[in-house]
Amino acid sequence: MEHELSRAASVAETPPASPEALERARSLLREEAVREVRRALEADDARVLGEQRELTEIPAPPFGEEARGRRMAELMREAGLPDVATDAEGNVLALLASAGTNGDEPLVVSAHLDTVFPPETDVRVREADDRLVGPGISDDGRGLAALLALARVLVRGDVGVSRPVLFAATVGEEGAGDLRGVRHLFREGGPGRSAAAFLSLDGAGMNRIVSAGLGSRRFRIVVDGPGGHSWVNWGTPNPIHALGSAIARWTRLPLPEAPAATLTVARWGGGTSVNAIPQQAWVELETRCSAEAVLAEVEGRVREVLDAVLLDANRSAGSSDPLQARVECIGCRPAGETDSASALVRSAVAATRVMGGAPELAVSSTDANIPMALGIPAITMGAGGEAGQAHTTEEWYRNVQGPEGILRALLTLLLADRLE
Repeated sequence: MEHELSRAASVAETPPASPEALERARSLLREEAVREVRRALEADDARVLGEQRELTEIPAPPFGEEARGRRMAELMREAGLPDVATDAEGNVLALLASAGTNGDEPLVVSAHLDTVFPPETDVRVREADDRLVGPGISDDGRGLAALLALARVLVRGDVGVSRPVLFAATVGEEGAGDLRGVRHLFREGGPGRSAAAFLSLDGAGMNRIVSAGLGSRRFRIVVDGPGGHSWVNWGTPNPIHALGSAIARWTRLPLPEAPAATLTVARWGGGTSVNAIPQQAWVELETRCSAEAVLAEVEGRVREVLDAVLLDANRSAGSSDPLQARVECIGCRPAGETDSASALVRSAVAATRVMGGAPELAVSSTDANIPMALGIPAITMGAGGEAGQAHTTEEWYRNVQGPEGILRALLTLLLADRLE
């Protein structure tokens, strides 16, 4: 999950659980089959934690998820899922369609394989008091382990839904992965494109329900020039000078507050020597917002500033070999939202309440962005427990209400199926 914890204000005031959904949730918890599932999840807790730890200790850096994907496929088969396969992008998939299911529109349940950590990271997990500590132990070691636990429950057949369930362990959720796994899953003709709903298990927690996808656009801007000697060719247009001026203007751009937008200059560099005018300089920046129209507006302002800065620099230098710029989009996550009145969100709110949580509708950047943008009901939820220091080597997970978090996800699926 691309965490926006400090900016995770509710999308809107979280609506109260609808009376119908709440009553159905309470009724479900009283059913003997669900009570048996709850007991099974509690008995399975040690196994879930073991799988969470094992998967976390298999490196899965950006674009290097193969080893973890192979082990996840083995564990999905051990869970009883049929026809487990890895697709062309690296997603591990299995479709569960029991005798009672009908229709071609599956419910997709996912967790992501990748982490933010480079290959050389020590991903061993250690115990510290009541915590498991290790890079990715929550994001998304927890989600992967919860996915397997849900699979075991549904394979047993004590409870079920009327639709097929497509289990997906996806690649490329983090950073430069740019949601490539879930994009492939939901491509035209892909197995997720006709989905009735999508539930992503990402990290820990019992309260947050990500019902809006925070969109982002990421750019690498390269400015080329003639370069030259710092004394002899002084006055030649300088790419770093130009980008410095652009950065100063970008950081002063007024940004919308409702919906909120951000613009971050993240990395830059260029040049070859302290006594040389650079021939090239580059910068990488990102804009974020929950509205596509605002993202397009901010991108337009970024480009306008760049054009104006280059024009000024080239006019001042009067050079016959002017500065030129290339703008490359290196990431584009679409924004989207699932209506709070949808069966899926109402089900998640009700499931959270009956499990003792305080539901909060939130905005974040997750695998759910893609189906949201396609108009498919989609949310992202934590899978129980508590966690902190995500995206650091000191990331930790505490197994408080671990089985309850997995049951919350199951109740959400069962309720959504019955409320439609």
